[in-house]
Amino acid sequence: MPPQAQNHRLNVSHVLVSTERIQQRVDELARQISRDYATVGEPLLVGVLRGAFIFLADLTRRLSVSHTVDFMALSSYDGRRNLGEVRLVMDLREPVQGRHLLLVEDIIDSGRTLEYLHRILQTRQPASIRTCVLVRKSRSGGDVPVDYLGFELPDVWLVGYGLDYADRHRTLPHIAELRAETVPP
Repeated sequence: MPPQAQNHRLNVSHVLVSTERIQQRVDELARQISRDYATVGEPLLVGVLRGAFIFLADLTRRLSVSHTVDFMALSSYDGRRNLGEVRLVMDLREPVQGRHLLLVEDIIDSGRTLEYLHRILQTRQPASIRTCVLVRKSRSGGDVPVDYLGFELPDVWLVGYGLDYADRHRTLPHIAELRAETVPP
């Protein structure tokens, strides 16, 4: 086993969602999104960096509707701790006025990041805004509706498939719970 894989295993409590189940759910979401946008028009998928990049890549390769992709980077964490506020780190390259947006996010925890993003983009007058989220934690808050949801998972620190802890464990092919002793109080 490569050293990196051993390090990942040391920090992971157990796998919550297998690689196979993730791929199955991404297929299902892609079919649903493709059906919904077949009559609406070409969506612009807005990937929220860094966490959504793996999910977004897999999802877009499975879509059967024409689409474009752009990225925004937002931050609400300083490495290991939640700052309690959201800030825009990188904006979209193209105007979105009159376009159908599909926000693709890795996780809803408090709901603040998605609310912030929705609020910013709404002022730019898109034709519509929908959301696609890989994981929503069971305690998550926020007022932004989730149109497409991958998984509802417990309120634990999750890693893998884009989800990270201090920029580590993003590339695990599954979603796992981080060991409790690894997570700061």
